[in-house]
Amino acid sequence: MVASFRSSVDRWLDVVLPADLYLRGGGSGSQATELPEDWVQSVAKLPGIRAANPSRTVLLTLDQNLPAVALLARPLTDPSRSLPLLDPALAVPPGMVGIYVSEAMTTLHGARAGAVYERMPALIESLRTAGSAGGPLPPFFVAGVWRDYARQFGSIAIDRADFVRLSGDRRINDLALYLAPGTDASAARTAVRQFADAAGLGGALEFASASEIRAISLRIFDRSFVVTYWLQAIAIGIGLFGVAASFSAQVLARRKEFGLLIHLGLTRAQVLRLVALEGLAWTTIGAAAGLALGLGVSLILVHVVNPQSFHWTMDLLVPWPRLALLCAATVLAGTATAWIAALAAASRDAVLAVKEDW
Repeated sequence: MVASFRSSVDRWLDVVLPADLYLRGGGSGSQATELPEDWVQSVAKLPGIRAANPSRTVLLTLDQNLPAVALLARPLTDPSRSLPLLDPALAVPPGMVGIYVSEAMTTLHGARAGAVYERMPALIESLRTAGSAGGPLPPFFVAGVWRDYARQFGSIAIDRADFVRLSGDRRINDLALYLAPGTDASAARTAVRQFADAAGLGGALEFASASEIRAISLRIFDRSFVVTYWLQAIAIGIGLFGVAASFSAQVLARRKEFGLLIHLGLTRAQVLRLVALEGLAWTTIGAAAGLALGLGVSLILVHVVNPQSFHWTMDLLVPWPRLALLCAATVLAGTATAWIAALAAASRDAVLAVKEDW
């Protein structure tokens, strides 16, 4: 489950972080510092900047019993490339406005792909400013569902051009910068920061590259599951200890049997080989059974528990090399334990133990 989640987050970051450099106003959500639109347009003309995509994030309350939902107004010229959609985007019917909802919106707020979302007009109406076009709002068509691992309780993406046209809100919170080929990222960041300082915005902006955001996100992910990794190690250690104790007990209980075999002519090496082969067979069966059980639990966690608990899905990824290595280590440890335990059982004292039955 952890491997599936991490792989899904990694691929999700590839889609949601297409730009080279990101900058945003200090704060979060609706409290973030606004970026002047004329300043954003000037940044797009700086040397080395190929394009600048502005966006706005607004937190809205749809249900008093649930946390706020994020409304993301951003350029969506090609939603299939700018959003991690679960399925291909649907064609928006004439006269409607397309929106794209996260998975949490479908489970918590009833938004469904291919349907009209009735609550959207009220949301836009609440955001209308004096510069809006006014008049009745068109229906809002859910053209797709996308994965959003950053907002557990729902988010709605709408093309910024539609958002500005309907609400009149031209404010900007975030800016994604695409660099021209051959442009040095650090040099571009320095130039943008100097330009922001000249406009009196330098202290209110936060800069980050796509690689920095990716590294921080994956570091937070790994830190969140570090306890899981330790629990895995402890479980493996306990399992191997159990295997060692089980084989030791079995070998000691069969000490007379081994003594009789040696008395009948088997060599010590043959007895050791017999016990090692038994250990190999039992640990192989145990590893296969444990692997099947683990895969079954993983399927339940990935396809049932996560969607119900966190309102998002992920693609199942089975780390076969790691699992194969773990199974091989378990089989090897069990076989070695059985062989070591048999060293004492196949000694000369084992032959003498047969006298107890005479």
